[in-house]
Amino acid sequence: MSNAFEVNFDGLVGPTHNYGGLSYGNVASQSNSNVASSPKEAAKQGLAKMKALMEMGFKQGVLAPQERPDVNALRSLGFAGTDAQVIAKAAKEAMPLLVASCSASSMWTANACTVSPSADTADGRVHFTAANLNCKFHRSIEHPTTSRVLGAMFADSQHFAHHAALPAVGQFGDEGAANHTRFCKEYGAAGVEFFVYGRSAFDSRLPAPQNYPARQTLEASQAIARLHGLSESGVVYAQQTPAVIDQGVFHNDVIAVGNGEVLFHHQDAFLNSDAVMAELREKLARVGAEFHSVCVPRDAVGVDDAVKSYLFNSQLLSRGDGSMLLIVPEECRNNSNVWNYLQQLTSSNGPIRDVKVFDLKQSMQNGGGPACLRLRVALKENELAAVNQGVIMTPALYDTLTVWVDKHYRDRLTENDLADPNLLIECRTALDELTQILKLGSVYPFQLP
Repeated sequence: MSNAFEVNFDGLVGPTHNYGGLSYGNVASQSNSNVASSPKEAAKQGLAKMKALMEMGFKQGVLAPQERPDVNALRSLGFAGTDAQVIAKAAKEAMPLLVASCSASSMWTANACTVSPSADTADGRVHFTAANLNCKFHRSIEHPTTSRVLGAMFADSQHFAHHAALPAVGQFGDEGAANHTRFCKEYGAAGVEFFVYGRSAFDSRLPAPQNYPARQTLEASQAIARLHGLSESGVVYAQQTPAVIDQGVFHNDVIAVGNGEVLFHHQDAFLNSDAVMAELREKLARVGAEFHSVCVPRDAVGVDDAVKSYLFNSQLLSRGDGSMLLIVPEECRNNSNVWNYLQQLTSSNGPIRDVKVFDLKQSMQNGGGPACLRLRVALKENELAAVNQGVIMTPALYDTLTVWVDKHYRDRLTENDLADPNLLIECRTALDELTQILKLGSVYPFQLP
């Protein structure tokens, strides 16, 4: 078997990064509403993580941000005139809509799409389905551009297959890879894809949360498995515990993270947890893999602590010696319960041997940690060679993007600044240059005929 790798494609934070408090059910997003943000600092924090992982020897890529404010979305809601007039009218008549149209939430590329590696799919290609993200207006406008960007990154149809987002209705609410994990013995070998959902759209017998929305449906996950040509023996579905969604666990990647043969999860993450673990163990055994559950007891770390620290919104990475490294945000070190648990975990001789801490405060204040910022794509050697090499992180690309951020990004942004028509011009100027740096071609609405 040829070499295969897990490549992390991190979202580059966009020029309009702001704290609009747009995400109901995301505690961090709501609690920091209207705090002044620093787009420049946010982008540099994200780039620093990409550079550090690249220097550790991990394969690292970049996923471009979106054009914001999205004036086309505002026009579709009845605001007319020039671009500047559309922005001015929205600011005057419906400021929440302007804030939504300026969201930089595409930085959280764990929500960009769901990816199935070629070893799992019926046609032997890597499959991508852009997430419709239809639970939130500010995210539901992302998928057309996301699809074009992914198409420019993974353009070779011999190796890559792209699917449009699922129907944009509640029954098929899809939040992408934030609710999807793949387990395998080796990245190039057949694995088991783990789909986690919050509710069923059509089976009223299944419980649902009472306070916050369950964003991912069972039916959406099943549709993606069909689109990607996955076999029944290679898929496991599990429902999130409704009570933890009501505590702020809006995606599975806030309560669990998996990699290789390991699932790192909270005791309260899943309904019928024992049955879920048994099914994962049994199906992984069929493909020659040995499943390991690392379950964090609620007595050690409560759900509240998990949500505040984003312990599980971490990156779990395989190192060359077979051990695993956990990439966590600074907030984990600042929470005594979480930090004490992590010290015990890494000294217990289990699969997770090391923890590295990153300062991602700008992203964390908006409700996204290390795992939110990256899209994982398992690629064989020939598939990696077929990827648009302009988006693969190198020391030279890091330096170029750092200069690009310094040139185009503001140091400070408040809600009132979003009404400045110059912000759109600045964003388009920056993105036009970025598409040349990353060799993407024309992917943004303002670039299209």
